[in-house]
Amino acid sequence: MEWCDGDWRDARIEPYGPITLEPGTASLHYGQLIFEGLKAFRGEDDVIRLFRPDANARRFHDSCNRLCIPPLAVEDFVAAASALVREDVDWIPAKRGQALYVRPLVFGSEAHLDVRPSQLYRFLIMTSPVREYFADGFTPIALKVEEDYTRAAPGGTGFAKTAGNYAASLLPTVRSQDQGFSQVLWLDGREHRYVEEVGQMNIFFRLGDRVVTPPLGGTILPGVTRDSVITLMRDWDIEVEERPIEIAEIIEASQSGLLEEAFGSGTAAVVAPIDRMGYRDTDYTIPTHLDNALAKRLYDEILGIQYGSIPDRHQWIQIVKP
Repeated sequence: MEWCDGDWRDARIEPYGPITLEPGTASLHYGQLIFEGLKAFRGEDDVIRLFRPDANARRFHDSCNRLCIPPLAVEDFVAAASALVREDVDWIPAKRGQALYVRPLVFGSEAHLDVRPSQLYRFLIMTSPVREYFADGFTPIALKVEEDYTRAAPGGTGFAKTAGNYAASLLPTVRSQDQGFSQVLWLDGREHRYVEEVGQMNIFFRLGDRVVTPPLGGTILPGVTRDSVITLMRDWDIEVEERPIEIAEIIEASQSGLLEEAFGSGTAAVVAPIDRMGYRDTDYTIPTHLDNALAKRLYDEILGIQYGSIPDRHQWIQIVKP
């Protein structure tokens, strides 16, 4: 679809292929671009399910507003994603853990070099079959606590799913991987004192009989899987605290044995256990192979809902009918 003269228009499905842009296209220069990511699943019953597309649509709407992009109505976003999934249904894998990834994208398409919002926009969706995020399935990851670089600052675009946030994360991520870690654990932009999120996931810590996670305050991406994880834990009467968490508190909890588990959540990996954390030249080991591992229970529950083997108590699933 294109946005022009105050309206989204000309919705259509075309074969995947190159798109033509002028060199002066504003988003290439000023980054007026946001995107989303969700998945379609093929259950053992051969039913195609989208997981919480309305939640992605609302976040897409919020990201658009932050970057001065005309937002799509939630129902139009969901209808567009469903239409393309329906068209690409033969590409949806049947193996558990695999899915059809759905990537909506919108960018300023007007050619100009003024520093101002574009007056033309293009919205598109592409799909691709994907395997499990980690080749070995439910695999622990190692995090490097980042103190030199900042992902987001108060008042910035941290809560929006915009390209610039990911560009800023590339160098610290490459540095951490060169040191043997999987991803970066970001701290706050003011003091580098409070935990915020992992490179591509929100983060949770299990401290004794409660779970803590950083609050949404404008610098953290409001993850759809994050919200699902919190909802499920509260269903199970697990105490969940959304509050500021000092990295010093986590280090102390690791040293004392209070830190029983840590895990990340996101669309790609669903839930990923964390077994090691590097902070100021010291590695801290985190238990992962627990008989009552919460991360594995959440992983199995969410996958079960996505593939239709576990009841959808919260109406998270939208069926894509042929």
